Amino acid sequence: RPQTLEEYIGQKHLVGQNKILRQMIENDTIPSMIFWGPPGVGKTSIAKSLAEAIGRKFVKISLGGVNDEAEIRGHRKTYVGAMPGKIINAIKKAGVSNPVILLDEIDKLGSSSTKGDPSSALLEVLDPEQNSNFQDHFLEIEYDLSKVLFIATANYYEDIPAPLLDRIELIELSSYTLFEKINIAKKYLVAKVIKQNGLTKNQFKIGDKEIEFIIKHYTMEAGVRNLQRVLDKIARKITLGIVEEEIKDEFVVDIPKIKKFLGVEKFSDDDKDNKPRIGVVNGLAYTSYGGSTLPIEVTTFPGKGEVKITGQLKDVMQESAAVALGYVRSNAKLFNINFNFEESTIQIHVPEGAVPKDGPSAGVTFTTAIISALTQKPVYHDIGMTGEITLRGKVLPIGGLKEKSLAALRLGIKK
Repeated sequence: RPQTLEEYIGQKHLVGQNKILRQMIENDTIPSMIFWGPPGVGKTSIAKSLAEAIGRKFVKISLGGVNDEAEIRGHRKTYVGAMPGKIINAIKKAGVSNPVILLDEIDKLGSSSTKGDPSSALLEVLDPEQNSNFQDHFLEIEYDLSKVLFIATANYYEDIPAPLLDRIELIELSSYTLFEKINIAKKYLVAKVIKQNGLTKNQFKIGDKEIEFIIKHYTMEAGVRNLQRVLDKIARKITLGIVEEEIKDEFVVDIPKIKKFLGVEKFSDDDKDNKPRIGVVNGLAYTSYGGSTLPIEVTTFPGKGEVKITGQLKDVMQESAAVALGYVRSNAKLFNINFNFEESTIQIHVPEGAVPKDGPSAGVTFTTAIISALTQKPVYHDIGMTGEITLRGKVLPIGGLKEKSLAALRLGIKK
């Protein structure tokens, strides 16, 4: 994926062929699209670049919190203060009948209420079979929206209204990797920050190692918004130093200076254990800000045959742990487990108890940790696991492979 907006605009295979793109759109070959992904990964930027590539006007409609159907369809003229809906207003603002209209935050539309259901009103807008006869209550005549290219954005797949998914092409934009963030910062963000803060290139010199240190220890996000904010903060401190004549013509940003400017590190890499341990397995998780590792611990002690699950696990992970335990108990002979379940307590814990955790893909990790604790066999520290398990011991397919692999690389997991 291109790293910056400039690269998107400069890409020959996207923009140089804009005649082909125009032809495709005029022939209705390109459907309306939803860009779905975490905040800050460039969904709006791509929509703007696409409009520029095909030479069309670009208009943005914010749908966050819209809970009135009349905001989409317009008000009837009998009401005081009647006006057209957001769609017709966008066409009016663009001044042409074939703009690119960005429907921003479509997953944050208000739910149906006494004022109607705005997501249902959007069905007619986005359905290519119906939108040539779109009816706005204010206009009182049908308007042809078939020439408009609609692009929607959303952060959470689960919150996109299901009927809309059937009418629109879904394109997922995953979170940026560490290497992508370093490149974006080097080629685009640093130059932007220098310009905004009135500095010269010599007064803000920063290397790859320093950018990586900032990303790892001061930001935790999928995109690069916080990274830009942190770089801005450093630039402002340098500007203050120049005004107070503490800094002259040249300034190199190194790690001690970053710590001085930004304070205590907000995030630290998980402590790495360099020896095999009993009942501890590294799980790999996919979060909204990329991949992360999730160690799972299991221990046993004399008790009344209870199972304790701690570490703020929500329903999905609690069920994963229960399925894992059920599988291990039913296959105890297969794994040579000689353990008295009736007179012992098994405790399953996921560290960082204050942080709520949920999601699939922890089943195989729970299973391995339980078998390790019950057989007293250590598990290698350089193994990472992900995947949901069934009661029959089948491991299911996983998602977020890229993010999980990079999280494993960060922790030095080899297998």
